Amino acid sequence: MHDSLFVFDIETVPDIDVLPQLTGETAPDPATGREMLEKYHLDITNGRNGFARQPFHKVVAISFLRATIQRDGNLETYEIEELRSGGDLTSEEKDLVNGFFAYCGKLYPRLVSFNGRGFDLPVLKYRAMKHGVSARWLHQATNKWENYTSRYAPNWHCDLAEVLSDYGASARTKMNEVCAALDLPGKTGVDGSKVSDMFDNGEIDGIRRYCETDVLNTYLLYLRYVLHTGLSDHDGYNHAINLTVAWLEERAGDIPAYQEFLDAWRVSSGGSFNVL
Repeated sequence: MHDSLFVFDIETVPDIDVLPQLTGETAPDPATGREMLEKYHLDITNGRNGFARQPFHKVVAISFLRATIQRDGNLETYEIEELRSGGDLTSEEKDLVNGFFAYCGKLYPRLVSFNGRGFDLPVLKYRAMKHGVSARWLHQATNKWENYTSRYAPNWHCDLAEVLSDYGASARTKMNEVCAALDLPGKTGVDGSKVSDMFDNGEIDGIRRYCETDVLNTYLLYLRYVLHTGLSDHDGYNHAINLTVAWLEERAGDIPAYQEFLDAWRVSSGGSFNVL
């Protein structure tokens, strides 16, 4: 059994360095390059989707929350141990990707994401292959069902976008939409559409803090999900929520993004922080 949760999210910018090989053209500047890559994807999808596919994203931030799994019989509760972004403000993509796979390879955690199977992990795997990064742990399997690559193994990788839609049987929702429905804070000031401009302006710290708050939202959704499924109970849920609030309050004075998140959470929950 896994001893820890690893809740993760990535931020990316379109990799315009692929343009000469992909289209035979060279971009004069990053903004134009992104428009050219968007046009390529619009062309190949007959105008339906200009969003770059997974191989054509460059990773600029990987953020994660690590929590210990505490068990009482068949029930679990969780205690946050760290919330941060990998590397530092000057880290190259190869170092970020290598750090992610090396750290998870040591922890062997239960992965938790929102659309991590559809976007984050495929991007990370493509970029790992680009940079020659090995991740043997991710692909090992003792049987068909209990492993990280099995789509229907939420005890190994719980992709909330998958499980909440019953693996596509119902409509897939955005994380911000689910947060709104459950009175959780959701995005606070920044969204993915702003990341490229922030990257161009050198606002790496802002990207990392935004990514960390996305991780927080994913963690809060996961706590509600395991309460619903019976993997946790109300006592365990409330304990994990109170520990998270205390953890954030202790650090909010030094990290404005955490204070902004707490303020938004207080408003969205009517002051209860969703203790149920």
